[in-house]
Amino acid sequence: MASQEDVFKKLIAHCKEYGFVFPSSEIYDGLSAVYDYGQNGVELKNNIKKYWWDSMVLLHENVVGIDAAIFMHPTTWKASGHVDAFNDPLIDNKDSKKRYRADVLIEDLMAKYDDKINKEIEKAAKKFGDAFDATLFAETNPRIQENKAKKEEIHTRFAKALNDGDLNELKQIIVDYDVVCPISGTKNWTDVRQFNLMFSTEMGSTADGAMKIYLRPETAQGIFVNYLNVQKTGRMKIPFGIAQIGKAFRNEIVARQFIFRMREFEQMEMQFFVRPGEEMKWFEHWKQFRLRWHKALGLGDHKYRFHDHDKLAHYANAATDIEFELPFGFKEIEGIHSRTDFDLGSHEKYSGKNIKYFDPELNQSYTPYVVETSIGLDRTFLSIMATAYCEETLEGNDTRVVLKLPPALAPIKVCIMPLVKKDGLPEKAREIMDNLKFEFKCSYDEKDSIGKRYRRQDAIGTPFCITIDHQTLEDNCVTIRHRDSMQQERVAIDSLETIVGKAVSMKKMLQSIVQD
Repeated sequence: MASQEDVFKKLIAHCKEYGFVFPSSEIYDGLSAVYDYGQNGVELKNNIKKYWWDSMVLLHENVVGIDAAIFMHPTTWKASGHVDAFNDPLIDNKDSKKRYRADVLIEDLMAKYDDKINKEIEKAAKKFGDAFDATLFAETNPRIQENKAKKEEIHTRFAKALNDGDLNELKQIIVDYDVVCPISGTKNWTDVRQFNLMFSTEMGSTADGAMKIYLRPETAQGIFVNYLNVQKTGRMKIPFGIAQIGKAFRNEIVARQFIFRMREFEQMEMQFFVRPGEEMKWFEHWKQFRLRWHKALGLGDHKYRFHDHDKLAHYANAATDIEFELPFGFKEIEGIHSRTDFDLGSHEKYSGKNIKYFDPELNQSYTPYVVETSIGLDRTFLSIMATAYCEETLEGNDTRVVLKLPPALAPIKVCIMPLVKKDGLPEKAREIMDNLKFEFKCSYDEKDSIGKRYRRQDAIGTPFCITIDHQTLEDNCVTIRHRDSMQQERVAIDSLETIVGKAVSMKKMLQSIVQD
C-alpha cells in the first residue's frame, strides 16, 4: 500500500496535470510558497467560497458581508498588536542551514508519541480480533502509559514556555528530547529567536514622503474598523456578524506542505459582535455550527476534531481549532476565537474615536465583545482534494483515478459527449449543452473513445457524463453516467435539469447544518 507521503506527492502532481493548482511564476522556476489556481481549481475554490458565504449571510439574517481593502492605515497594526506580537519562534540547524519553527518541531515530537500509541493499539487489535477493547488496553498497557506520560511531560513544558514567551526553554525541550534536523540528522541548533511575519512596503510618491504600510496579515481588522459603519448603515442590533473573504499575507519562513502554508493565502472570516458576558455562549454556538458546516461536506466525520489552544493569543479568552486529518496528520483548518473587546477597545484608544455601541435595550453604550470564526480557504481546498483523490482498481484489472468531490463543489457538473462526431449527434449534443449551461458549469468532449473521455472527467471530479447516441435522435433519451458508481441509466432529455440540479444543489448541505 502506498504511504501517505506518496499519496500526497501524487495529489500535488494531479493538481497540476488537471488544471487545479500551478506553482506561481513557473517559467521563472517558481516563487517559494506561492501558488496559482488553474481553470478547475478556481471553479472549486469559488464553489467553496459560495458554500461558506451562503452559510453565513443567507442562513443568518443578522450576518452581513463586506470587502475591505488590503492596505490599511499603519496604526491599525500597532493597535491590533501585530507590530509587536506577530512573531514566530525560529531555530536554525547549523549543518543543513535550514530554518524551522521551534513550536512546530515540538508539536511534531509530540505527534510521534501519538503514533507510537496508535501503533501499539493497532498491533493489539490485529492480535486479539473482535474481542479487543481498545480503551481498556490503552489504560493498562505499560508501553502506552509510558508514551502518554512522556508526551504529557513535553506538553506541560511546551505550554508553559509558550505562555511565558520563554525562548530558551523552547530550545531546551528540543535539546532534551534529541530532536534532530530532518535534513542533516544532527542536533546542532542555534538559539530560538522571534521573527515578525508581516510584509511591509511604502506608500507615497517620494522617498521622503513615503509612509511605511503593511500587507494585511489577516482580514479581521478591516471588519473591526468598519463595524460601526456597518452597524449604523445596516441598523444592526447586537448580536450581529460581519463576514468577509479576502487575501492575507504572511512572510512564512517555514512554508511547506504545498498549499497548506503559503505566503499569500485567502481567509474566510466572520466576526460576531456580542454583549460582554455572553461571549462564551456564542463561542460554543459557533464552534458547533462551524463543525456541522465541515461535516456536511461528507468527507468523513472521523476526520475532524477540536483542539484547544495551549497558548492564547494576546486578544483571546478562549480559542479552539477545528483540525482535519490530512495525509501528513491532523492540522488546523479553522480557528474559533473569543477575542473579548481587545480589538475594538484598542482601535478606540489608538484612533481617539468613540466606537462604542449604544444598546437600546439596556439603554447604555459599551464596547462589544467579539467571537471570530476564521477558516483558511486554501487549507479547506486541500482537505477536500486530499480526501476526494482516489485510485481504484476496476474489473479486468483496469484502473482509474477519480476525484470524489462533493457534487455541489465540483468544478464541472456535467460533461456532454456525442458518441461519434457525425450523423447529427454533435448538433444534438450542443443543443443539450446550450440548454443546461444556464444552470450548470458544463463541458463538451468529442475526442477519443468514450472510455477515455469518462476517465478524463473522473480525474477532475465531474459528477455526470451525458452520452448522446443514435437512439437519442429517435427517442429523445440519453445515457447519464454517475461518477462514483459508474452506473449508467437511460433518461429523457427533459429530465436532465432536474436530475443534475437535485444532485449538485448546495441547498441540501446548507439545510443539514441548520438545527431547529
